[in-house]
Amino acid sequence: MSLSKFFVLSVLHRKPMHGYEVVQAVEKSTKGCCSPSEGTVYPMLNEFEAGGYLSSTAEVVQGRSRKVYALTEKGRDAFQVAVDAWLEATDCILESRRMAGGAAKRRE
Repeated sequence: MSLSKFFVLSVLHRKPMHGYEVVQAVEKSTKGCCSPSEGTVYPMLNEFEAGGYLSSTAEVVQGRSRKVYALTEKGRDAFQVAVDAWLEATDCILESRRMAGGAAKRRE
């Protein structure tokens, strides 16, 4: 799973949101490291909904109809699998960093 998809599931894991809110939440939660455009997020939301990972409801907010997305049980399970996978990847990166640091010290 790409990091962008992971971050979208991550913010929706906290609470249901409409698309633009997802964009803002991802940017805020990653401190600007990941700043997806609406043109990236909406197709992703549609893909997740078609796959049964999200459900949506129409809500009227300030006179405008918005589609609010929420994780389904399948989406929560997928998020947990993604968390575990990214933690494993992080462990590998950290181990590589430790090994690279050790090799640099040996060269000195």
